[in-house]
Amino acid sequence: MTHTSDLDRVGMIVLRYMRRPLFALLFVYSVGIMGMALMPGRVVDGETTHMNLFHAFYFFTYTATTTGFGELPNGFSDEQRLWTIFCLYTGVIAWFYAIGSLISLFQNPHFIQSMDSFQFARKVKRNAEPFVILCGFGDAGSLLARGLSDHRMRAVILDSDPERIKALGVRDYTVAMPGLRADASAPKHLLAAGVEHPACRALVALTNDDDVNLKIAVMARHLSPWLRVICRSTSARHEANLRALDNVTVVDPFEIFAQLVYRAISRPELHNLNAWFVGAHGVELGVPVNVPRGNWILCGYGRMGHWIHGYLRDHGVDVRIIDPEVDAKVAGEGTVLVQAHADHSALVTAGIDDAAGVVAATNHDSDNLSTLLSVTELNPDVFRIVRQNSHENQVAFDAARADLVLQHSLTTARRILKLLISPLVQELIDWLAQREPAQTKALVERLQAAVGTNPPHLWSVRLVPAEAPAVTDYLDAGEAVALGPLSRDARAFPEGLPCEALAVRRSGESIMLPDEDFSLAGGDEVLLCGVQSAEPMLQATLHNPYTLRYVLTGVDDPRGYVFAWLEGRSRRRRRHQPPKGHRPRP
Repeated sequence: MTHTSDLDRVGMIVLRYMRRPLFALLFVYSVGIMGMALMPGRVVDGETTHMNLFHAFYFFTYTATTTGFGELPNGFSDEQRLWTIFCLYTGVIAWFYAIGSLISLFQNPHFIQSMDSFQFARKVKRNAEPFVILCGFGDAGSLLARGLSDHRMRAVILDSDPERIKALGVRDYTVAMPGLRADASAPKHLLAAGVEHPACRALVALTNDDDVNLKIAVMARHLSPWLRVICRSTSARHEANLRALDNVTVVDPFEIFAQLVYRAISRPELHNLNAWFVGAHGVELGVPVNVPRGNWILCGYGRMGHWIHGYLRDHGVDVRIIDPEVDAKVAGEGTVLVQAHADHSALVTAGIDDAAGVVAATNHDSDNLSTLLSVTELNPDVFRIVRQNSHENQVAFDAARADLVLQHSLTTARRILKLLISPLVQELIDWLAQREPAQTKALVERLQAAVGTNPPHLWSVRLVPAEAPAVTDYLDAGEAVALGPLSRDARAFPEGLPCEALAVRRSGESIMLPDEDFSLAGGDEVLLCGVQSAEPMLQATLHNPYTLRYVLTGVDDPRGYVFAWLEGRSRRRRRHQPPKGHRPRP
C-alpha cells in the first residue's frame, strides 16, 4: 500500500469539500462569459457590436473582485445590462455557497486533525535539537514536561485528549514543545512525532492505560530498535512483558513510592539528598526529616501497599495492616491485620496509641485525607505519611499538613526526569544506599560548599567530538585531563566552578564520587551537580581550546596569527639569549 502523507490527506479533504462549490463558480462564470460574448451590444456605424471573449473575461474579472472600472470597450446595450444583472445575482449565490462550504471545511474535525498533524510533523522534521517523545500528557506527563523545560530539554507530546493538548498551548515552557491530539500507539503518529528522527533521544510512555503503554513500547522497538524507551507500568503482567524487551526501562510508581517510604524511615539523610536532587518543594540540603523508629500502621494493602509492606518487613520494620480485603496468607505470618476501613475503631485496634507512624496508601484521596483526620485526633504526635493520587487535590493535601506527602504522578515524573538527565543520578542514589550513612553526609557537605543555598542543577556531559571538541582534541594529542582542573573557573583562575562531579561512566562501568585527580578519557560521561550558571561556563571550556588550556595549565596562549607569531618569536629569542653574567670569549 502506498504511504499517504498528512499533506495528501489535507489535499483530499479540501477537494472533497470544495469540489462542488468550485464547479458551481466555474459553471456560473463560464456561462456568464459565453453569454456576454453572445449578447448583442450597441449599434456603431450601422453595425451591431459584440464583446469578444477576452473583453468578456476582463469584465467579469473586475466585476467579481468588486473593483468596477466601468463598461468597456463600449457602453452596454439593454440586453447586455440584463445579462449582467442575471450573472451578478447568480454569481453572488455561487459565492455564498462557496464561502459557506469553506467555513464548513475549516470546522470539519477531520480537516482540523489533518492540518494539525501536517503542521506537527513539519515542526518535528525541521527540529535539529535533541528531544524526547512524551506519550501521555496527564498529571505525570505534565509534571515531566515542566521538569524537562526547567532543564531546557525539548519534548514532543502525544495525547488522545484534545483538552490536554489545548492546555499545552498556554504553558510557559522555556523551549518549544509541540503537541498533537492522536493515539500514541498508532505507528503513523509515532513516525510523525519523530521516532526515527536522528535527534530523538528517548520515548516515554506515560498514558493511564498499561495496555496502551505496552503497545507504544512494542511499536517503538520495531520502528526504531536503537531508541531508548521508558515506560510506566502498574501491572505485574505488563511489567514482565516490558522487561523482556531490549532497551526498555520500566518505571513502577508503586515500587518508587515504597522505596521513598523506606528511605524516609531508615535512611533520612539519603531521602533528603534524593529529594534535594529532584527539587522537592521546601527541602533543605542537610536537614533531613526526623522520622521516628518503632511500629508502623499501613492503611491500604493494594499493590502499592504490598510494595511498602515488603520493603519495611525486609528491613526489620514492624508493620500493622488495615484493609477491608487484606489476605492473611499474602501478608505473611506474624503480621497484625485489621480487616476494616481505616476509621477510628480500626486505628485503635491496630494500636495507634503506641505507633511510630502511619502510612495512608489507598488509591482514593478522600480515604487518605479521612485517615489523616482520624490519626490526628487519636494521636497527634504520630508521624504521618500520605499518598496523593491526583495532582488536582494539591490544595487539600497542603491543608492537611502531613509530615510527608508522596504524590503518585510526581514521584514517577521525577524518577523519569533523573533517567533522562542521566541514569547515573539514580545509580548514585542506589550506590549510596549500600554504603554507610557517613558517606552520604560527606557528599552533602561537599554539595553544600559548592552550591550553597542555590537550587541544584543536574546535568551530564559526554567527552565526544560533538559535545566536547576541545577536550577530545586535547586528549587525542596525548595530553592528560583531570577532573578537578577541568572544573576550574576561567574567570577566577585557579578557583573552581560552583559544581561537583558525582559520577563518571566509562565503557559501561560507573565510577561514583571520583576525586579531583581522576583522569578523564574520550567517551566518558560525567554527571555534575551545581548552580545553573556553572553549566554554560563548563560548556565554554569544553568547546574552546584556549580556555581549556588555560584552566588546565594556567597559561593563556595568544589568539590570532599575528599574536601567535610574536609570541613564538619572543620565545625563540629568549631561548637563544645568553644567561645573565655570561661573557663571550675574546
